Amino acid sequence: MNRSGKIEKKVQPTGMDARAWAAQEFERLVFECSPRTAVFDCDGTLWGGDAGYGFMAWSLERGLVSRATSDWIDNRYRAYRAGQVSELQICGEMVQIYAGLREQELRAAAAQYFNEFVRARIFPELAALAAVLKKAGVVLWAVSSTNRWIVDEGARAFGIPQESVLAAEVRVQGGVITSELKDVPTDAGKAAALRRVGLTRPDAVFGNSLHDLAMLEMARCPFPVNPSPALIEEAVRRGWGYFRPAAAEQFEAAVGGE
Repeated sequence: MNRSGKIEKKVQPTGMDARAWAAQEFERLVFECSPRTAVFDCDGTLWGGDAGYGFMAWSLERGLVSRATSDWIDNRYRAYRAGQVSELQICGEMVQIYAGLREQELRAAAAQYFNEFVRARIFPELAALAAVLKKAGVVLWAVSSTNRWIVDEGARAFGIPQESVLAAEVRVQGGVITSELKDVPTDAGKAAALRRVGLTRPDAVFGNSLHDLAMLEMARCPFPVNPSPALIEEAVRRGWGYFRPAAAEQFEAAVGGE
């Protein structure tokens, strides 16, 4: 999950630019990699904007959690924006706030939110690429610190099965959501989550921000997509290029500068 406005580091000018790939070149490079596995970040990579934060705000407005919980997470999010709460903490807490609700209810809400507000922001180039990769027998994975319910909906739109989704999630007991965290894949945690499922050297990895850098670095073929300024800086250092989807400028960035 990438929240707009959060800047983790200043971007210093390097005097160099990462090479921007045109759509056909991007696709060619992906297939020249001959991937057997392809790993995708979600917010800002497969679609524009921040679906994780958007769903949280929408669900709070709809009264899915108590007023006290809503006020608490709002204060926590403000503290996060001020740099007083870490990325790992806020991503976990934005899932834990739904403790006590039935998971079926959250899945229905996530499906409604995704269909109404996210589906139209899917980048067509990434949807087409994923479809061709899947048809060629490439195993697709989605890795995100956004809540599991939203990521499952997005993954389904790209033909990625639930068993290939690694996202922020809590344990569910008897159909009821608990506050016990199972995983919050962000930053180095994304690479760790991939290693836990046996992907120590994924063939192709796609990501848009510094929160994806650890898993981009472990890839045989890293592909920055719609990169934040700081990821472009890292791409320059490593000799990577990047791809910017045509529709990316239409949506608010999923990240600020990081």
